[in-house]
Amino acid sequence: MSQDRRNDYDVTNTVQVSDPAAVRDAVHVLFAETFPGMSFDKLWLAFYDFERLFTGRYPGYKGCDTTYHDMQHTLDMTLALARLVAGYERSVEPPDRLGPARAQMAIITSLFHDAGYIRHETRDQDFTNGAEFTLYHVSRSADFLRRYLPELGLARDVGIASMIVHFTGYELDLDKIELDDPRDILCGHLLGTADLIAQMADRCYLEKCRDRLYAEFVVGGVAVENASPGEFIVRYKSGKDLLMKTPVFYQQVMRERLNSKFNRVYRYMEVLYNGENPYIDAIRNNITHLVRIIESGDWTLLRRKPAVFLGLAQAVQDIERLVASQLAAFK
Repeated sequence: MSQDRRNDYDVTNTVQVSDPAAVRDAVHVLFAETFPGMSFDKLWLAFYDFERLFTGRYPGYKGCDTTYHDMQHTLDMTLALARLVAGYERSVEPPDRLGPARAQMAIITSLFHDAGYIRHETRDQDFTNGAEFTLYHVSRSADFLRRYLPELGLARDVGIASMIVHFTGYELDLDKIELDDPRDILCGHLLGTADLIAQMADRCYLEKCRDRLYAEFVVGGVAVENASPGEFIVRYKSGKDLLMKTPVFYQQVMRERLNSKFNRVYRYMEVLYNGENPYIDAIRNNITHLVRIIESGDWTLLRRKPAVFLGLAQAVQDIERLVASQLAAFK
């Protein structure tokens, strides 16, 4: 009897994706197998700085206070990305391979793809929660990478990293992102894919959407949009309403992104798992479970209570207060 997957473990139930050291070590193993003899020093430093940034110990920044886009999400995605990179490198001819430098850039970009949610102590004084940046957090992440990469001695990666991070968001038209080397575009496809599949394969994805993503959507102006003075467009009435609309999102938006925008690069995962794809399997399970709940109307089936991995102690209470006050203002 295999052990039930734990809430803060990856899809294979082997890596604790709430623990930066555990994910760093798992990525190191993949990197060393894929690029024998290559230095892991810069990636080690990037993991160290990622942990400092999200826990509020990075100079000038407050720490992570977004409950859906928490530390576990980024670590889960970064592990998925490293696996996709390893699968890709093992299945293409040498001229098409990314190589260690490009792979390193993609992994570092993954670690900081949600850095834009983290408030700066002086520049962001007018904001009370990172979720307020929802609609433009990717551009802020790109800005962070522009400042951060030169400190790591990787100024050469700034141009590409600050573009490919946009494959994790909806701020730019992905078809308009032009890069000279097709391998850089491929890194963008791998990043966007890792971001989607890691989230939706999370054991507690459904609970997190209802209880956390909805809250971020309210604070970020996505759930209810202030179209003009006194005019509101309500996209999601509640966390439950967000979940009711998730199967359509999966069918129309997510599959289109994975298959067409990102060119089905999720299939490189199969190289590591004997032709299986544990991420896609877990996503199907989540969506099937959700459809069953919607059809039966039995919402008590969503009872997992996953931990939150944040940098600010009061973040959960703060975002709950913000959501309540904003929803009251709309009424």
